[in-house]
Amino acid sequence: MASLDAVSIAILLGAALVMAGILSSLLALRFGAPLLLVFLGIGMFAGDAGPGGLRFDDLQTTYLVGSVALALILFDGGLKTRFQTIQTVWGPASILATVGVLLTALITAPVARYALDLNWTESLLIGAVVASTDAAAVFLLIHAQGLRLRPRVGATLEVESGTNDPFAVFLTLMLVELISVGDGSLSRVLMHLAWDALFGAVFGIVGGLLVVMALNRVALPQGLHAPFVTTAALVIFGATQIAHASGFLAVYLAGIVIGNRPTRAHNSVVTFLDAATWLAQIVMFVLLGLLASPQRLLSSALPAVAVAMALMLVARPLAVFICLAPFRFSWRERLFIAWVGLRGAVGIFLASIPMLVGLSHAYLYFDVAFVVVLISLLLQGWTLGFAARKLHVALPRADRGPRRVELDLPGQLEQQLVGYAVRPKSLYLKRGLIPSWSKPTLVIRDERILMPDEAAPIVAGDYLYLLAPPEKAQALDRFFTDMVPSAMPDPHLLGDFMVAGDVTLGDIAVAYGLSVDPSDAHLTAADYFDIHLDHAPKQGATLPLDSIVLVARSIGGGRVNVVGLRLPEDEEAPPPPLSPFGRVKRTAARAWSLLTEP
Repeated sequence: MASLDAVSIAILLGAALVMAGILSSLLALRFGAPLLLVFLGIGMFAGDAGPGGLRFDDLQTTYLVGSVALALILFDGGLKTRFQTIQTVWGPASILATVGVLLTALITAPVARYALDLNWTESLLIGAVVASTDAAAVFLLIHAQGLRLRPRVGATLEVESGTNDPFAVFLTLMLVELISVGDGSLSRVLMHLAWDALFGAVFGIVGGLLVVMALNRVALPQGLHAPFVTTAALVIFGATQIAHASGFLAVYLAGIVIGNRPTRAHNSVVTFLDAATWLAQIVMFVLLGLLASPQRLLSSALPAVAVAMALMLVARPLAVFICLAPFRFSWRERLFIAWVGLRGAVGIFLASIPMLVGLSHAYLYFDVAFVVVLISLLLQGWTLGFAARKLHVALPRADRGPRRVELDLPGQLEQQLVGYAVRPKSLYLKRGLIPSWSKPTLVIRDERILMPDEAAPIVAGDYLYLLAPPEKAQALDRFFTDMVPSAMPDPHLLGDFMVAGDVTLGDIAVAYGLSVDPSDAHLTAADYFDIHLDHAPKQGATLPLDSIVLVARSIGGGRVNVVGLRLPEDEEAPPPPLSPFGRVKRTAARAWSLLTEP
């Protein structure tokens, strides 16, 4: 009976932990990745060195759970990465994910050598273990702190943190093999790297295409699509690992392939993976906490802190500035990318590999990685929003966005039903705007289902459902979020070819001799961007208007508030020379007329 009671207690504690993990997702949006440290603490509290007294030293189970968790995290990251995002930042992100990881390890190694009294190979292993950024920690914190990063900065961090883990795993495994076996010729290492990258990419791309084909051709029962995709990702990972290629690269690429092709139940798959990766991180942190020993951590705390400081303040910034030197990033953007090099469970997981193979100093690697992750999440994690605002690379979001309901429509993949609660200050209700590629389909009011014509006019509190392409559904959010008062444009920005975002197309047409559709003449320039863009407007976005092009010059409150007018080449030539005073006078007159005409 005692053994049965032990099983029941294990079930109770396991279920309670999962439930706590589910509920903690609500707090995660407020506190971010440092909340995961609570689960790390739970593991330490329950361990043999804590009050729980639970002895846990099963490295095989830890490695198994860590591998599954990391595979799911990378697959989820790939699933949310757009091809367009990769194309725009592939150069800097790929260099950061490879050369950047190597440079970080090399720069950290001397500090580890002298602080921990290790040889050069062992010191380089310390550097490799802590060299990669943690994708889950980075984006959980960015989302939790309500940051809207500049597009290029956010995309670079997204692609880098998703692709640097496979290289860090490869580097760690090569160094572990070198220390344990002693066979480390350069040609052999390069062959291993080429094999890992080539066949990892092949397995990932082919596996992703097969999953897409199966999803769209096999009529699975409702609710099984998400578990099927999740297990398929693990099949791709396992098969690639058995072939001695990079399973982590394979699942990331498989996620990118699946996420960028039309599939059934795409949104339910993404939602399921979000929950699965969150729970996987929690289980991973608890197990890693069980392996940790407070006594050992205290004995190596000072050298580990030295490694952490060298990593955050020297190695990562130097690697970022060197890797991004060929690219047009400002020093503020480079400094922010350097500071967002958060370490998470991946570093501790990599540090468990030397323990698994029984290397000397194995527990030292683990303890150092543990301390580095703690300091990184506490110091860098809680200062992320402050750094973003001080370096002017992001603006705080006004809110968390509306709750979006997405329903797949059987029999086709091009459209889905997207539903929102209509807020009283939303762009849709205030301005009646909706993108041209979406179509209102039904309205729910007082528990009655109405057609849009029956329900007109739409009022606050209604639930509106629209047809929209799945890949554009998220772009509808901005129409159902409460509008933020737009900042007035800087008068100094209003030059010869710039106007305020609230100037109507009719006024622009009169001033510049354009032809616009009479039904569009009442729209402001900001409205025009909202309706015709597939995404929230960003600085530099362009739209044609008759013979000219409108360019978004300044964004405020999520809308365009200064618009540039790019004229045809023959009209952009300067007019007959004016005196400086005459030019200023002409500019002021044009701006004033556009801003004040009724």
